[in-house]
Amino acid sequence: MGEVELRRVEKRFDAVRVLESLDLTVQDGEFAVLLGPSGCGKTTALRIVAGLERPTAGTVRIAGRDVTNRAPRDRDVAMVFQSYALYPQMTVRENIAYPLRVRKVPLRERDAAVDRIADALEVGALLDRRPRQLSGGQRQRIALARAIIREPAAFLMDEPLSNLDAKLRTTMRGEIKRLQKRLGTTTLYVTHDQVEALTMADRVCLLKDGVIQQYAPPQEVFDRPANRYVAQFVGNPAMNVLPCALAAEHRSMVVAETVVPLGSLYDPCAAAVVTHVGARPRDLSLVPAGTAGALRGSVYVVEPLGEEVFVDVLVGDARVCVRAERGWNAPIGSPLGVRVDPLRACFFAADGRTAVHRSADPGHDEPASQQHLPHETPVTSGFHDERRDAS
Repeated sequence: MGEVELRRVEKRFDAVRVLESLDLTVQDGEFAVLLGPSGCGKTTALRIVAGLERPTAGTVRIAGRDVTNRAPRDRDVAMVFQSYALYPQMTVRENIAYPLRVRKVPLRERDAAVDRIADALEVGALLDRRPRQLSGGQRQRIALARAIIREPAAFLMDEPLSNLDAKLRTTMRGEIKRLQKRLGTTTLYVTHDQVEALTMADRVCLLKDGVIQQYAPPQEVFDRPANRYVAQFVGNPAMNVLPCALAAEHRSMVVAETVVPLGSLYDPCAAAVVTHVGARPRDLSLVPAGTAGALRGSVYVVEPLGEEVFVDVLVGDARVCVRAERGWNAPIGSPLGVRVDPLRACFFAADGRTAVHRSADPGHDEPASQQHLPHETPVTSGFHDERRDAS
């Protein structure tokens, strides 16, 4: 059992608060990613789990044991650092075997374990080299091998791919994910890269200023963000968010002075709290200027990316990004409209919380419970899905 639990963990450096009442559980065998910008507290949380930092308050449990006050060597975890942290004077074999050497495992058993792990990571041909003779990707594999050979209760990884080039990062993302699934070891992974988080994690924990904003599977974080911060942090390009008001007149929403009919989707309870509407670029569509119910705008810039095109549209003073089909083009300044589908939009309250969110797939049932900010009462709404009712 390798479950990792943090309960009401706080960390302060003098007057600076880094983590505030952090509650986090990583299930046995789960791959969880701590995601957020620099300074959000994600690396501090990882270091607290590793025992490299002491929490100001709260408890840490690993595999059912309270390890809050235990030394790192007594926590049964293996950490992979951003800098690889290989011993330059040792060969690859010696680096991998070092954790077993410290435990005084007999030489024959150490060598057998090294050979087994090296074969699994396809680095058997490198065992007699020294770190300076290895590429960045090879060094990262060796760092992983040294962590794996310990057979710990949990792996802790602190931005292990940030020093690699883009192509190698993509390859190593897949390798680490495959390896973790094969081993089934609980893993807590820190990154600022949302692509790493979305492609590797079983669950993503997004932090801001030491507070969890949302902890959920990657697709749920993307499709059903808990608040405006999550909506605009996750996704590239980011979710478009515009001021919005729900109006009883014509049962509609008003965005950028444009009336967008809602019909039976209109809910007076939501109207009292909704202040902004958000939509992903993929969930907007470009239509001819003057189309009824479409936001009025003009082309700000067109960015072709091979298989798809992203069009920035100037709507009032705001830039709205829309994904268009391959080959779409128009001169800068050309008038056009942007259509918003309320069934594929998120609606936010004044404090940033998600008041109403729609499924990315209109035929997909909403989860029984939605993720909201901790210790807050969610704003609920009577919005319903007409297409689902019709089916």
